[in-house]
Amino acid sequence: MAFYEHVVIARQDISPQQAEALNEQLKALIEENGGHIAKIEYWGLRNLTYRIKKNRKGHYSLLAIDAPAPAVKEMERQLLINEDVLRFMTIRVEELDLELSPVLARRDRGDRPERPREDFGAQAQA
Repeated sequence: MAFYEHVVIARQDISPQQAEALNEQLKALIEENGGHIAKIEYWGLRNLTYRIKKNRKGHYSLLAIDAPAPAVKEMERQLLINEDVLRFMTIRVEELDLELSPVLARRDRGDRPERPREDFGAQAQA
């Protein structure tokens, strides 16, 4: 079996729960065809760089897949049929990266100290 990273962008009109349900459908489809999903990351509703099918935003998800090629082909075929999916991209990789993706790692950086705030009002009165 081969390793793949797969990104899906779903329409902005659907709810986050529906986007998660789409991820579960993809997981079930891959597992039915003899594969395994090692990681699913839901990145949330994000701005698109350009409009796609009149949408300015989309629900992004990343899947790390260990599956045979026919299972991935079937998943892509199902995504082409699904009206909620704006875009998807599957890339074959040498090994799966199971750590937190940079998109979520940037969001979780809470370990930075707060910068001190300056009081600009005091300078204006002086």
